[in-house]
Formats: sequence, structure tokens, C-alpha cells
Amino acid sequence: MLISQTAEYALRAAVTLADGPDRPWTTQAIAAQTRIPAGYLSKVLQALARADLVRGQRGLGGGFTLTREPGDISVLDVINAVDPMQRIHTCPLKLAAHGKKLCPLHRKLDDAMAYIEKSFRETSLAEILAEPSTSKPFCDEPVTLSVAKTGR
Repeated sequence: MLISQTAEYALRAAVTLADGPDRPWTTQAIAAQTRIPAGYLSKVLQALARADLVRGQRGLGGGFTLTREPGDISVLDVINAVDPMQRIHTCPLKLAAHGKKLCPLHRKLDDAMAYIEKSFRETSLAEILAEPSTSKPFCDEPVTLSVAKTGR
């Protein structure tokens, strides 16, 4: 199962905010850190704010922060805020004979989706950051926002 690009972007943004909870992050800083186009990221952050996962503060010193501790926000919370997972409840082929009873193929597919949903529900942003790894999410080094000068 693949998640949508929007869900991927939301997870990148949420993990970034979880990794730096001591300060607000501007849209530009999150975009640079996560390599998400700033315009698209703005829409993602709005959806996360509507779901009460992030809050935005305008003005000098403003930016985005999480509304809860990273350990209290699950991967599923973030995904469902922007592109809810779809389960199979009735026959996708709309076969009357199947009604609400799924055929073996669609039952197996839904069972797999249920397993993934459970895994996402049980995984917090804090757990993602605590996972032992030789690489940090998204970047080898923190991205700094600066204007590069060319020799022209």
C-alpha cells in the first residue's frame, strides 16, 4: 500500500516539527528541511491545523509548532488529517451477490490495510525519531536558509 504524496509531505512536516519542538518553524524552514514545495506545504500545514495537530503563530518569531507532545501524535493521526486511509467495506465491484460480505481477495486486501492502519496508529512521531538509525530523517545536515552568491 502506498500513501499519497500529500500524506508523505504531512508526515515529513510533522516529524520535522517533532524533532525541533523548542521553537516555531516557518513554512520556508520546514520546506527547506523536508524538500517540500512551500506552496504545497502551506496547504498541508493548514490541513494539519484544522485537525488540531499543529498551530500557527503569525508575526515576528512566529511559525508552526505541534499542539501535543510527539509521543501523543500517531502516524495515523497525521495521515488521516490530510488523506484518510480508505478501507474496503463493500464489494468494490458493486456485485449485488457480495453485498457487504467481501470476497476472499477483497477480504485479504482489507485485512492488510487493517494491519497497516494498526501499525500507523501504534507508531508515534517520537518513536520515529527515536528509531536507531545511521541517518536522520530527510537530511544529512540541517538545512540553513541563505542566499548563495555566484561568481558572476
